[in-house]
Amino acid sequence: MLNLKWNKRGFSIVEVLIAVFLTAVAIMAIFSLVAPAWRTASHADFLGRASGILYEELIRQEARLMNPCCSVATGALATAVVNASGQTTAQPGDAQFNVATTITSLATNVWRVTVRVSWAGHAGISESLVVTRQQGFLFPANCALGNETCQ
Repeated sequence: MLNLKWNKRGFSIVEVLIAVFLTAVAIMAIFSLVAPAWRTASHADFLGRASGILYEELIRQEARLMNPCCSVATGALATAVVNASGQTTAQPGDAQFNVATTITSLATNVWRVTVRVSWAGHAGISESLVVTRQQGFLFPANCALGNETCQ
């Protein structure tokens, strides 16, 4: 039979200190990832909200310009402030976005709509769309073509 001597003293102080040191380093490494993760999540949230606002503004301008009844003013439109909550007044903790829209005439009844959505601390995102008039979007049916003020 094999006769083994077992060390029954337990852990030495050196082993305990090494284990505590390695655990502390691992915990500090995890904590160092928290701040960048929060910044990335915040940036992604703002980008998502801004892209939704950008899309809505592009679609609104497209629908307005495709209607032959609507008059078209080219150039930079007034910059609007949009709240992330969708309310007209800012709610507590609400994020505010600046929406700048520019309409450029490319040819007769053809325009380029450029929308830029920005927020505090960021230059923002932008997109453009080419829009033409279409008779299927004529509203109201009895309008004077190109003389109506459409919102």
